[in-house]
Amino acid sequence: MAEHATTEFETVIGLEIHVQLNTESKLFCSCLSGAADAKPNTSICPVCTAQPGTLPVLNRKAVELAIKAALALNCKINERCVFARKNYFYPDLPKGYQISQYELPLASGGGISIGEKTIGITRLHMEEDAGKLLHAIGSAELDYSLVDFNRCGAPLAEIVSEPDMRSPDEAYAYLTALKAALQWAGISNCDMEKGELRADVNVSVRPRGQEKFGVKAEIKNLNSFKAVKDSLAHETDRQIALIKSGGKVTQETRLWDDREGKTFPMRSKEEAHDYRYFPDPDLVPLSPSRELVEGLKASLPELPDARRKRIAREYSVSDYDAGVLTLEKPLADYFETAMKAEKIPAKPLVNWLTNDLLGRLNADKRAVSDSPVAPQRLAELVALVESGKISGKMGKEVFEKAYSSGQSPREIVEAAGLSQVSDASLLEAWAKEAIAANGKAAADFRAGNEKAAGALVGFVMKKSGGKANPAALNAMIRKLLA
Repeated sequence: MAEHATTEFETVIGLEIHVQLNTESKLFCSCLSGAADAKPNTSICPVCTAQPGTLPVLNRKAVELAIKAALALNCKINERCVFARKNYFYPDLPKGYQISQYELPLASGGGISIGEKTIGITRLHMEEDAGKLLHAIGSAELDYSLVDFNRCGAPLAEIVSEPDMRSPDEAYAYLTALKAALQWAGISNCDMEKGELRADVNVSVRPRGQEKFGVKAEIKNLNSFKAVKDSLAHETDRQIALIKSGGKVTQETRLWDDREGKTFPMRSKEEAHDYRYFPDPDLVPLSPSRELVEGLKASLPELPDARRKRIAREYSVSDYDAGVLTLEKPLADYFETAMKAEKIPAKPLVNWLTNDLLGRLNADKRAVSDSPVAPQRLAELVALVESGKISGKMGKEVFEKAYSSGQSPREIVEAAGLSQVSDASLLEAWAKEAIAANGKAAADFRAGNEKAAGALVGFVMKKSGGKANPAALNAMIRKLLA
């Protein structure tokens, strides 16, 4: 982002996140919900395609998942919520309206932490998804669009944040934390490629120190975290440049062009009255019981923020390391399983896990849950290195063999005879031989040249085939020369 965006002006950002709830069937019918990979228009029925005379039947599982999502985000579950019809015309909306919630949503309030800051959540409500337009544009013969209704009626939770974010980096951090909480709680897979998580952003700028918000623009249908961050940076600079040149920001909806790296206008921004909301006459108001809410709350797992704090405290690792370990639940599970398998310090394990293992997995495009090195095996390797049985350099070789073969590090070390020599009597014999064979280096060291010890260590390492324990060898040489 340009420098003026952080000095003269302040950016104000709010996000609206649509998350597909992890149910088997749709929100108001029994069609399969997760049909992103199915052939077009094969997961549809008279209800989700709005045939005359059909009526919606609410999916209980979707309601429970939406309540759990709200609880995971520290929201208050409202005693009464009402489904409303949001009226607008679009080719992929067969009813001509979308069943959503407006004045009385499922939940309100709440927030999620990003570092020391909490981003407030205004509301969480349920709604059904629309279909998908497939454009075939490029020649006179293919200048048309087709509609796939498979996604129509998929259950969504819309999460609307407060305008508490002040930079694209904060928006990125909020999205990351929100996605982790929803995945850990089993609410949604949040697969953006399948449309299971979509983001709309609202952004405005104001002179620094001004309380009144500036005029906002909404950027619709962002399908990656990078697109959110990049579009916010561009739109912030666009608005600032417009204001500084004497122009005015118009309230409008814009789209993001990834290839061009800029936003462009789509339509003037709608207000709530444009949608003519009114209660859906086919759905009764929803009043979740206290017993249901408390039961769902009790079923929530330990969430990322709480686990990050516990891991930092329990294993004495830095907040940064604990944050990395809790980016994904499988990664945190891997770490804790490894820590319980061997008596090892946490920091070396963190290093091997985040640098060596994740490096190889990312290169191979594999998930932690699909690692060929089990957590117990990585803990074995760390124990071998930390105990001095093998050197760090040997550890790298053993790791590669364990990764490619799935063998136990201990088995690899024993089979190849890679164990370091730490026997004091043998190290002393080698050290004396090195001193005798390298008289000048020994004399230089005694004269105060610390670097001269390198020649003596090198002599022993060559003689031992690299198996002498470097730390113990160094100590032995210094002891004899003293």
